[in-house]
Amino acid sequence: MAGRRRVPKHGVVVLCLLLTSLVACGGRPTATDTARADVQRVLDRRAAAVLDRDEAGIAETGTASWFEDVSAVPLASWAYKVTGVHRTGATATADAELRYQVQGYDQAPVTVARTVDLSLDAAGQWYVKDEKPARKAPQQLWDQGEVTVVRGRHSIVLGVGQSGERLHSFADLADHAVPAVSDAWGTTWSRHVVVLVPRSLQAMAGLLGSPASSYRGIAAVTTGETGAPAQAPADRIIVNPDAYGLLGTLGRQVVLTHETTHVATRADTTAATPLWLSEGYADWVGYRGTGRTPAEAAPELAEAVSAGRVPTALPSDADFGFDGSASGLAMSYEGGWMACRMIADRWGEAKLGEFYRAVGTHEKRPGAVEQAMDKVLDTDLKTFTAAWREYLRDQLD
Repeated sequence: MAGRRRVPKHGVVVLCLLLTSLVACGGRPTATDTARADVQRVLDRRAAAVLDRDEAGIAETGTASWFEDVSAVPLASWAYKVTGVHRTGATATADAELRYQVQGYDQAPVTVARTVDLSLDAAGQWYVKDEKPARKAPQQLWDQGEVTVVRGRHSIVLGVGQSGERLHSFADLADHAVPAVSDAWGTTWSRHVVVLVPRSLQAMAGLLGSPASSYRGIAAVTTGETGAPAQAPADRIIVNPDAYGLLGTLGRQVVLTHETTHVATRADTTAATPLWLSEGYADWVGYRGTGRTPAEAAPELAEAVSAGRVPTALPSDADFGFDGSASGLAMSYEGGWMACRMIADRWGEAKLGEFYRAVGTHEKRPGAVEQAMDKVLDTDLKTFTAAWREYLRDQLD
């Protein structure tokens, strides 16, 4: 038939000989091809030993010194998935995904990228020499040292380089924050939090995979994907111990309650939610019931308003960037808080929560706030902004 060529039998033999270094004829894998499967088996054994708290079993698969660092963390699961192996003779580097769950807190596995260095032992078995975060991947807390664990009624606090007394203080703050958030937002969330307290600002940045300069002066951040489903892994509240230590008692509580609010609202916070609303609402919950006046809680904005510099528009997402001035960033947070406070004052706290959820249901950012204002608050953005500016003058001037 036209276009078809008959391959001589000896051609098949030659082809097979050429491919024997990769795959034997008949599809049987060679020793090179089995490296990935062999490494996967070793890491499977290692993961099982971690879950069983079997240090001897871990040692059979490689170095076990790091196990002391993670041994106190309550784990519901721990598993590796090898995604690639780069072998050079008797050594290899494996790319892997580590999936783990903190027992009682993570509804689904947290997935992190890891790099595993291995070598062949005298028996020809792969042996783990080192495991570390993959390039550009964030550290895990146990990468920074031995983890100490403190449990609260509604929280678990994991720390490195911190005293048990200090970690208990964070558990107390979190245990106060969880019911306070539920009272404002409702109880349709996990109602518990995971708090990580690293040794320093630099260590905090390592957990976030970002430069330390990005978080200087920021007391805490909450990790997690916006719009995450209910079964998503628990968020982590990561504390900057350097900045946190400068806060007073009330400030510490406001910060933990603010971050806990982000955990509670995560499923209803989407790409359609502007930062003035998500950050403003978290501050509103944080200050709720504290008795702090607007002038006390929003000093930068109060100074600007008193000087006749009333903002002309609600803060944009760009206004919340860390690369601007500290006073400008503070004014953005304070402006969002005052907008949410105004909604609670004029429309009621229930309407504020309803408005927040309504914004998050919109598919895209454009039109989300406007549609929710029309539906929930019976107003429009122009009228709302004018009312907000007047509210600032009334409350802060």
